[in-house]
Amino acid sequence: MTDLEAALRTAVRGEVGFDITSRALTTMDASNYRRVPRGVVAPRDADDVAAVLEVCRAHDVPVVARGAGTSIAGQATGTGIVLDFTRHMNRIVSLDPQTRTAVVQPGLVLDHLQDAAAPHGLRFGPDPSTHSRCTLGGMIGNNSCGSHSVAWGTTADSVRELDVITARGERLRLGQGWAGAPDGLRELVDADLARLRTGFPELPRRISGYALDALLPEKGADVARSFCGSEGTLGILTEATVRLVQAPRARALAVLAYADESAAAEAAAGLLPYEPLTVEGMAADLVPSPTALPKGGAWLFVETGGESAAEARARAEAIVRAADVVDALVVTDPAGQRALWRIREDASGTATRMPDGSEAWPGWEDCAVPPERLGAYLRDFRALLTAHGLRGTPYGHFGDGCIHVRIDFDLLTEAGIGRFRRFSEELAEVVVAHGGSLSGEHGDGQARAELLPKMYGDEMVALFERAKGVWDPDNLLNPGMLVRPAPLDANLRFAVLPRKPVDVAFGYPADDGDFSAAVRRCVGVAKCRTTSVSGSAVMCPSFRATGEEEHSTRGRARLLHEMLAGELVTDGWRSTEVRDALDLCLSCKGCRSDCPVGVDMATYKAEFLHHHYEGRRRPAAHYSMGRLPQWLRAVARTRTASLANALAAVRPLAWAAKRLGGIAPERDLPRLATRTFSRWWERRREKAALGEGGGGGDLVILWPDTFTEHLSPSVGQAAVRVLEAAGLRVALPPTVHLGRPAQGDGRTVALDPVSLLRGRGRVCCGLTYLSTGQLDRARAVLRRTLDLMEPVLETAAPVVVLEPSCAAALRADLPELLHDDPRARLLADRVLTFAQTLECHAPDWTPPRVDRAAVGQTHCHQHAVLGDTADRRLREAAGLTGELSGGCCGLAGNFGFEKGHFEVSVACAEEQLLPAVRGAQEGTVVLADGFSCRTQLEQLAGVRGRHLAEVLAEGLAEGLGEGLAERSAEGPPSGE
Repeated sequence: MTDLEAALRTAVRGEVGFDITSRALTTMDASNYRRVPRGVVAPRDADDVAAVLEVCRAHDVPVVARGAGTSIAGQATGTGIVLDFTRHMNRIVSLDPQTRTAVVQPGLVLDHLQDAAAPHGLRFGPDPSTHSRCTLGGMIGNNSCGSHSVAWGTTADSVRELDVITARGERLRLGQGWAGAPDGLRELVDADLARLRTGFPELPRRISGYALDALLPEKGADVARSFCGSEGTLGILTEATVRLVQAPRARALAVLAYADESAAAEAAAGLLPYEPLTVEGMAADLVPSPTALPKGGAWLFVETGGESAAEARARAEAIVRAADVVDALVVTDPAGQRALWRIREDASGTATRMPDGSEAWPGWEDCAVPPERLGAYLRDFRALLTAHGLRGTPYGHFGDGCIHVRIDFDLLTEAGIGRFRRFSEELAEVVVAHGGSLSGEHGDGQARAELLPKMYGDEMVALFERAKGVWDPDNLLNPGMLVRPAPLDANLRFAVLPRKPVDVAFGYPADDGDFSAAVRRCVGVAKCRTTSVSGSAVMCPSFRATGEEEHSTRGRARLLHEMLAGELVTDGWRSTEVRDALDLCLSCKGCRSDCPVGVDMATYKAEFLHHHYEGRRRPAAHYSMGRLPQWLRAVARTRTASLANALAAVRPLAWAAKRLGGIAPERDLPRLATRTFSRWWERRREKAALGEGGGGGDLVILWPDTFTEHLSPSVGQAAVRVLEAAGLRVALPPTVHLGRPAQGDGRTVALDPVSLLRGRGRVCCGLTYLSTGQLDRARAVLRRTLDLMEPVLETAAPVVVLEPSCAAALRADLPELLHDDPRARLLADRVLTFAQTLECHAPDWTPPRVDRAAVGQTHCHQHAVLGDTADRRLREAAGLTGELSGGCCGLAGNFGFEKGHFEVSVACAEEQLLPAVRGAQEGTVVLADGFSCRTQLEQLAGVRGRHLAEVLAEGLAEGLGEGLAERSAEGPPSGE
């Protein structure tokens, strides 16, 4: 233990982390930069902050304040001690609806303040797109703005008083009239009044530099306002009194379509006289699927407010009439507005990839010009991009003249970095020529501070340096930012990554096979750090359960980045730090769809485990549950399911089995089916003496996944009945490799479901091998599966997979793991869910009317990989009403069964699924298509969840009402 660490542990009551994981998690923010800190401290209160400053001053170690770490200019990184306010100093101290003020701590997430203010009809005005995870301290440090700044201004406009501790331990309460000003600040201002009155451009989004003009006497000498945007370089914020605004009772959203972003930019300033709440803009290349938007090449999102929905709509329609648009859409439904706003908010992540998939980076993320100059500026900006051979996709706060853009800089080679510098220098001159600010929202940090002389001149920058000296004479606080900055092309986070591709098992097709590029996808916008989910969203259940950065998608990506860098995490694939961070990853794949840049941590986890345990003994759960298909097939072959169930019912034996298998002692072992689905199928065909049976419709291949086969055969039986009732011909996959082409017209093949099932081979998606990182076994299993499926692939028959996790494995993991086998893509493209099969291959079939309320949870793999649009339509057609919740059930295959995961598993279930089921009215159908979801419901709530196929099959039978009501109240099904 170093002297610094020992001194901090003695002086501070909060957590002190000098371990590799704590440091690795804070090497980067959402910028292009990386610095390795000495340690991380999570202070409990202002006294802890003061103690940290005293210790660091004595040891001459710099201090950096950090909120959610979403800063895009590098100002939330440092080489000294990082202060993490999100763990303890994250509360609302008070909220006064009468004075419309709130007292908050710096680690408070903005959405938590909004939630507390909403019952009083109030809100905090600024709302960055990261509102679900950004903190008030970070917003004050950056003087953040957000989409509503045309109505409510920047954070500085909402600040009343700030409690600050200086680097030398002085506690100040900043406010107007020089309140809290450190000694020497007033004298510095009084000596340079003329420069301060003329040296700052007048525009709504001037964030660059220190706001020294707020100290002018005619502006009230507002020390608190002047402190905003100082990026943690002047003092450490410990508490803030902020102003709240009256929220409109109703809102409407007008989406205005234009031919391109230049036309949208030209139009934005003309809409400001109508007093909109927002005027946001973005172009078509940021929208993967613009079907929800009016037709055009770029859009303005213009929000209006009113005392009623009619008033808000009237204002929106007035703007539509006044605007010269290609097309327009006005939405007053709150859910519809939220869906549209999510498109805009996700642009900050979407913009990190160009339309062709190539990488794009911040660096010139948020320049701002006077709104009336925006169109001209964009034209010059586009011309400069072309001159340097670069590409970018502008979007942002058009009503304030603030443009966000990520550019396809090459930050990996010396030539590319040189071009990055030249472009930056030239663009700074373009911005200044238009009367703009180098930063219009995210601050200068390291990205732009070096170029501030171009905007302000050398003498004003020298004045900034003197102001820094007044506040922080020892240069202890966030050195290298704003004044005396580090070069804009130093400390780039990509410099430490390997230049040659890493040898990996998966193909990573979206990243050209480069695992480093896959890890680089995480740019740090931290959508995975949200503490609640909306709609059907999933990511990131383990972070919401623990609140720990280590267990967020971003945190794990940071550790993988450091593993590849080899500077902090030095043992590569053998790293215990990376292993421990990935341990609580549920492999839910939520990040694959919910992360704006498509980070797929489930795949990265499988890759890591594959290398980590290569040639080594694995955890017991990898053998017991990772090889579950082997064990269950052995039980089926020996007809010992009844014996296994009987032994599992004996507590001492069950305890011993769980201990030996690495299974959580709190878990019950699932009962095995005494008759497998395939055996039921074979006997049914033998009795009926039918060939492929069912009807004259399309042939469909029903996949007998491990869970349906051995644990829930009732699901498969129900699916067969429904598919055949819809007129489809059902067959199971071959169990022997026929080695011959398809017969007849090439659309059908002789699949004898009786004779073929007597073979030894079984198809398998390899899910359990994948989730435990046994990729060599998974590859072998999947190649055998492709051999068996060859005759099917030569037909037009779809493959119907009832278990969503298995369907997702076939759809996504199969072609990525067997990227060298063209059959893998053929099979992946054939995979359909139960609902998709009925929609595509029996479009004229009408399902039975169930006419019941439904509750449950969309399977996380279905949400992430497969989509649930067809399921929604099928439920609606069957009269199943109600929305299924999002999140993850928490069992997640083997995860919730593994020893040490039970508490997190339960916490995930308690987030949405269990409350929704407990709150359902009697007779409500509990839908759960995944075996894990049904098992979690059974074991934690004593409720039987049902696959949609089971519900529809019962609807086909007589006495639906009585039978469904009785079965909904039953316990789990028997071995059948």
